[in-house]
Amino acid sequence: MDALHPTLDDLGYTAHFSAQVSAQDELTCLPVRVMAVHRGILAVAGADLEGMVPSHLASSTGEEDRPTVGDWLLIDRTSHEPVRILDRASLFKRRAPGHDRALQLVAANVDTLFIVASCNQDFNVARLERYLVLAREVGVRPVVVLTKIDLADTPERFRDAAQALEPGLQVECVNARDPASVARLAALCGKGQTVALLGSSGVGKSTLVNTLRGSDSILTQAVREQDGKGRHTTTVREMHRLDRGGWLMDTPGMREFQLSDTATGLAEVFDDIVALTLDCRFTNCTHVAEPDCAIRDALAAGTLTADRLQRWTKLTLEDDTNTGALAQRRARARPAARKGK
Repeated sequence: MDALHPTLDDLGYTAHFSAQVSAQDELTCLPVRVMAVHRGILAVAGADLEGMVPSHLASSTGEEDRPTVGDWLLIDRTSHEPVRILDRASLFKRRAPGHDRALQLVAANVDTLFIVASCNQDFNVARLERYLVLAREVGVRPVVVLTKIDLADTPERFRDAAQALEPGLQVECVNARDPASVARLAALCGKGQTVALLGSSGVGKSTLVNTLRGSDSILTQAVREQDGKGRHTTTVREMHRLDRGGWLMDTPGMREFQLSDTATGLAEVFDDIVALTLDCRFTNCTHVAEPDCAIRDALAAGTLTADRLQRWTKLTLEDDTNTGALAQRRARARPAARKGK
């Protein structure tokens, strides 16, 4: 952690968190924020306190009840053992790839999400929409940051494609290596504010963090020339202090971010399609062959593109599938939990 003696206010300790701490808690515990997550250990910071504490929480009661970067913890004043996690203002999470679909906690208590993409072959509208759904579901303000404009002949083409995804969506085009170019992003990182970065490998997240911090301490790697794709550079989730007093949260690049329990986010990002479905004659319309289908009428009129409909259909099916599988997993776990008692 690279800040010298931050106060609780500097760290983002708002009334949302202080209201959860009783007078008795104040006698026995200290509030600290998780600044980085390593294997089995957490880097934390509080008022006149900076150090490492175990990541294990004896009182943990579920998949989400474990610390992640950005969390506020109460730790014992004497032993510095974690006591409990304060209720989060926001939480980004995902189901891991693979058979067990374990829940991975990505970042907590984020104020603004920088969705980072590059102006090259790796630019992907479907991936941007996926991250937008996550931001809307969590209730965090999204800002799309398009990097590598210095390497693109027509960066405005990428900007226009991103802005078309949502009315009023803030899109910033930057050269991540140029401090003057990224200066307007720093204005979103004021005192106590936390900004997280999401984006696939090689889009320039680590370079962006280095420039905003005025440091080259974070390792970066070049992308492959043949396809514009990058390699993972960030290996831990970590918060970095900025000159304006805010915090940047860097996360490992993620190409697969499966949606689950994101019905609200989907409805906000694809509100135009959701509104059309309400005008279909049948509530269970499949938008394939039924009469008086508002979706097919919009396609015929050119007010809805087939590509956007296909992306909505894919993400909705993914969310329904994962949410249903999660519900089944929870249902199977309940009898085992009762039996254990």
